[in-house]
Amino acid sequence: MKIIKNLWKESSYIFALAALVIFGAIASDAFFTSANIFNVLRQVSIVGIIALGMTFVIISGGIDLSVGSVLAVSGVIILVSQNYGMPIPVSILFGCLTGTVIGLINGLVIANAKLAPFIATLATMTIARSMVIFLSDGSSIIGNASSSYTLIGSAKIGPIPIPVIIFTALVILSYLLLNRTKFGRYVFAIGGNETTALYSGIHVAKIKTATYALLGLLVSISSIIETSRLASISSSSSGMYYEMDAIAAVIIGGTSLSGGKGKIFGTVVGVIILGVIGNLMNLMNISPYLNGAVKGSIILIAVLIQRRGN
Repeated sequence: MKIIKNLWKESSYIFALAALVIFGAIASDAFFTSANIFNVLRQVSIVGIIALGMTFVIISGGIDLSVGSVLAVSGVIILVSQNYGMPIPVSILFGCLTGTVIGLINGLVIANAKLAPFIATLATMTIARSMVIFLSDGSSIIGNASSSYTLIGSAKIGPIPIPVIIFTALVILSYLLLNRTKFGRYVFAIGGNETTALYSGIHVAKIKTATYALLGLLVSISSIIETSRLASISSSSSGMYYEMDAIAAVIIGGTSLSGGKGKIFGTVVGVIILGVIGNLMNLMNISPYLNGAVKGSIILIAVLIQRRGN
């Protein structure tokens, strides 16, 4: 009985995904087709990449509410630079620099000014969204739909969409960084007990700042995929609520909101769970307006399970 209890405590998200998959296979004949599976994976890749970075931040004891707005800012920079004739690689570099720099600023403010992550990133979210509205004049920025840039978000290698390949590669790199490097060990140590980590010789401020900069970089990579798929960026809708989806995926995957505990694999499963739920709602013709209610309920349940497990 104790073994089952421990297994549930450590891997409840796996059982949840298995139950969803079984339910989906019963509820719809279209669910278990390869086309639908790859469609789900492609759809979750954007938020999934953000969630990988969010895992580092939350394990370190932080949180970032600005990622959706940062994605939109990076997208604006990418498309505007391309519209002004800059080469695609240069525009991508500018977009990545934008996301990384904003993440770096978040980290510096939080780590050195000792500002609460919730407050600091809420301010960044507001500033970044305002910048998107200003740069786009309150509407949308349209890119070149016939450009080779759009292949990043829409093309496939064999049956596998390129966004899924990018997501998979970043999952592997994130796992290695978190579990096979000093940086990863320091992230766990800081989230577990920041004071102890400081007395152990860990440069807490630098590590915290690095986690936010890493998240900013991953957000900009997500922005590349989104803007290449849509060939546009909207000031009002692009990136909206992505922070909630990313945080939800991380929590569902077993990462503790209090820091010090988490797994990349759990985050990946959490992202897939959210994707499967959205996919099943579409297949069963359930109103998409209920998506937020479902995700909010899942976050609440996941947090309650964590508290009970502790």
